[in-house]
Amino acid sequence: MQAKRMLSLIWLALLLAGAVRASEPQRWTPAQANEWYARQHWLVGSNYIPANAINQLEMWQADTFDAPRIERELTWAQGIGMNTMRVFLHNLLWQQDPRGFTQRIDTFLQIAARHGIKPLLVLFDSCWDPDPALGAQHAPIPGVHNSGWVQAPGRERLADATRYPELKSYVTGIVGAFAKDERILAWDVWNEPDNEGGGAYPKQRGKEELVARLLPQAFEWARAQHPLQPLTSGLWHGGDWSSASGLNRIEAIQAAQSDVLSFHNYDWPELFEGRIKQLLGYGRPILCTEYMARGNGSTFDGSLPIGKRYNVAMINWGFVDGKTQTRLPWDSWERPYTLQQPPVWHEIDLIKMLSAAPKGQVLPLN
Repeated sequence: MQAKRMLSLIWLALLLAGAVRASEPQRWTPAQANEWYARQHWLVGSNYIPANAINQLEMWQADTFDAPRIERELTWAQGIGMNTMRVFLHNLLWQQDPRGFTQRIDTFLQIAARHGIKPLLVLFDSCWDPDPALGAQHAPIPGVHNSGWVQAPGRERLADATRYPELKSYVTGIVGAFAKDERILAWDVWNEPDNEGGGAYPKQRGKEELVARLLPQAFEWARAQHPLQPLTSGLWHGGDWSSASGLNRIEAIQAAQSDVLSFHNYDWPELFEGRIKQLLGYGRPILCTEYMARGNGSTFDGSLPIGKRYNVAMINWGFVDGKTQTRLPWDSWERPYTLQQPPVWHEIDLIKMLSAAPKGQVLPLN
């Protein structure tokens, strides 16, 4: 009798364990991801930060959050046919003022929705200054590209596993607050996670190892909130992405965890198209979340029609000319300078034309 009771308890425990595992959120299947993508318009937009903000902190902190300017600039975006924006958040903003930060995100989403724009929100970022600090941000360095952008998390928190609960609170708090919000397009969990930093900043020893440990946790924290929006993290360098053998360990995590695939490319059109072809075999929607560097061969007229033909979402780097100074090339860190603006900006007409045409069609119907 005792043995039967013990077997019954074991069987019940196994059933409960299976139920728990079954209830854990899983990566979307390709079918789920493609069904989501089929409901979207062809996605075209920019990486966005207001002209008067040098970085994520200045965009979002209470003293410098500028809703009227955002309203004006997103009106311009709507006017040329853009329907999405990629926007960077920061863990320090959550630490500083969780309620206020959440409210300001909601204000931003209200503005974006009025202009038919569904943003892609970025949680973490490995690029530029590794020592972010709250409060007033320094002025732009004259003639230098992205002279005030900050990493999230900064190197101190990234290296201190005892502070990861703070990062978990940030991810679960923000994603949890907006998990069912249809105004949001998707979550970009980590921008260029294995980027060494860039600029003239010192390299962080062991950064790749730290990121390799934290990146899967970040996906897990976000996915545990059961968001109706997909998760992604963009491939941005390396060799052949078409198979696991061509991926480094960070890229392997990105590819295995992303519900929809995203990538960055600042190369000539034929190389841009080659990257798309490498990702087609995964059978998932593809989002290009960074492109456009004229001096590098990446242009609107070179890349945008290719993205439209393959139904790849196209989000260029940047929108308005402001304190980030990202109109300047990356090598401005070694040789600060100012570029003259081109006399005519033909790109606006191209964006309007392609966004007005049906999905997959490069030219509008007559």
